[in-house]
Amino acid sequence: MSETMKACPQCDSPYGYFLKEECYACPECSHEWNPDAIVEATVLIVKDSNGNILVDGDSVIVIKDLAVKGSSSPIKGGTKVKCIRLSEGDHNISCKIQGFGAMALKSEFVRKA
Repeated sequence: MSETMKACPQCDSPYGYFLKEECYACPECSHEWNPDAIVEATVLIVKDSNGNILVDGDSVIVIKDLAVKGSSSPIKGGTKVKCIRLSEGDHNISCKIQGFGAMALKSEFVRKA
């Protein structure tokens, strides 16, 4: 068991120190952690209609007319949507579309711009 300093996984401070029984603490953010514990991060993978992987901040193009509840006009195919955010669920893209406001879209109806 090493009692040397380790970088804090929360704030990246290099001053994490040995506290007790395989536990380290950060003097800057007060975070305590076990460096031997394995943390499994869930990565959200969203693909567009062509199979390209989308990430937060991408721009996409709507591939077909989409009806909008509460609106008499649809979102036209070819509409470019900038700065998307990925989310969990059936409608896995959150965005703002000019003339419609905040929307949630399904990734199968867009392609990467």
